[in-house]
Amino acid sequence: MLWTLGGHVFPRIERMLAERRDATEGRTERAAAVRAEAEAARDAGLRELADARHEAARIRQDHAERGAAAIAAARAEGIRDRDRFLSAGHARIAADRTEAADRLRQDVGELAVTLAGRVVGEPVHTIAAERRTVDRFFETDTR
Repeated sequence: MLWTLGGHVFPRIERMLAERRDATEGRTERAAAVRAEAEAARDAGLRELADARHEAARIRQDHAERGAAAIAAARAEGIRDRDRFLSAGHARIAADRTEAADRLRQDVGELAVTLAGRVVGEPVHTIAAERRTVDRFFETDTR
């Protein structure tokens, strides 16, 4: 019986134990390989996510800089327009002031000569004399 056990049963038991050990170790090795592959995939995904976050931050920064540049350009253009309008307005005011002063001199001169003629009772002027007298008055008045 020992012979039968030693020749047939024990080798068979050893073979089954070896198959189970191989199956168990193979599963463990396969599980470790799957785990390593999953960890590698997770690490790759985390790297891609970090890269995407960095890219998004770079894009946000780029757009913020572009927006600031656009605001600065619009502000500079607005300042140029304002300065141009103010300059044109000042020039227009100066021209209007000069025109008003000229008309005022003319009107005051005419009124003064007319009033002098009424006071005296006869015309006191010729056009050339009228202009010279009024002009001399305004020249001495402005000094």
